[in-house]
Amino acid sequence: MSILHALRRLSDSVNQVAIVLCIGCILVMLSISFTAFLYKLFTGSTLSWTYSLARLFLPWIGFLSMTISLRYGEHVAMTLLVRSLPKLMVQVAAGFCLAVIGLFGLMLIWYGWGYFTNATQVYMVSDQIRIPSKFTAVVVPVSGVIMLLHLVHGFALLEHFIDERDMVDELIDTNDGESRS
Repeated sequence: MSILHALRRLSDSVNQVAIVLCIGCILVMLSISFTAFLYKLFTGSTLSWTYSLARLFLPWIGFLSMTISLRYGEHVAMTLLVRSLPKLMVQVAAGFCLAVIGLFGLMLIWYGWGYFTNATQVYMVSDQIRIPSKFTAVVVPVSGVIMLLHLVHGFALLEHFIDERDMVDELIDTNDGESRS
């Protein structure tokens, strides 16, 4: 197995973990909000810590979903403009795009690590619940590492290299195979 193939498999595995973490963060946020709703419904008073605790998961959802969307080619792309260019220019534009994504990932790591190491505050969610700000700060460099890892997929990350006809044929073949089983 080549190292590039192994890195691509690692990228796909990390992406699956990121998806599970995002879903987990959303479920935790919903659980906290639902708990606050039920408490208010049954007691008439509010829990002061629910909103503060729930919003601590937003950076995780935002940064991890950014890496997930990158992996599936759902990031900002000027597909119409790029597809109107000659093939050589498309490859140059794609290379430039991947370089910018790589630079952004490096900046997330570089500045995010400084942000993480200097995060010394503690979020006072309530008198009993105290969460270090490192909990939310660590997602910045982690997302940079994930973005750089996803770059091993190369041009496959870019939407303008996806042939819609091939994708539709693949989906039809997949659905036909599932219906026969």
